[in-house]
Amino acid sequence: MESLIQTITVYALPVLFGITLHEAAHGYVARMFGDPTAWQAGRISLNPMRHIDLVGTIIVPLVLLFSTKLLGGGGLLFGWAKPVPVDWGKLRKPKRDMLWVALAGPASNLAMGIIWALALRLLVGTGAGQGDFWVQMAIAGIQVNLILMALNLVPLPPLDGGRIVFSLLPGRLAWQYSRIEPYGLLIVVILMLTGILWILLEPLLAFGQLIIGWFL
Repeated sequence: MESLIQTITVYALPVLFGITLHEAAHGYVARMFGDPTAWQAGRISLNPMRHIDLVGTIIVPLVLLFSTKLLGGGGLLFGWAKPVPVDWGKLRKPKRDMLWVALAGPASNLAMGIIWALALRLLVGTGAGQGDFWVQMAIAGIQVNLILMALNLVPLPPLDGGRIVFSLLPGRLAWQYSRIEPYGLLIVVILMLTGILWILLEPLLAFGQLIIGWFL
């Protein structure tokens, strides 16, 4: 139990702020391209309370952490916040601008991963050891944000990767592709249970680790 509580305290801030920044970034970029919906709803904010989803931000990560500790070994730690409202029709060029709005979330996680990497470098440079609480949190911050980035780039709607693919496909093919969306999350769960999701995540994680490595 003590080990579980320690793990929760190490991962709490990285998960909370990784998810919060991800959603705020979507809203900020949407506003840049003409849609003020998230701004009007007060969702372009770094205040986690505006983005917390009881199930996705708290319960699911806790259950996954508990399962990992109980069963041993590694696991896929992820969660989600309340999606920021985006009115795609209010974007100046909806199909084109969707690319940048969708990309903003994963890009914010990569940026936060870099910040955690710089913090880790600073901590190690001042003599902090691997067992130090803040070193463990910095490592957790890198891991959490890389997973959030990679998971959201999986090319399945309604994930950000699916929005990006929709934006890049020609019109008719894009709309046909969007018909997957009602089944997207179910497909993700099936891919996770079968282990295929990790195969899809590996190149995305490798890319993120390469970028992060430049700052360590």
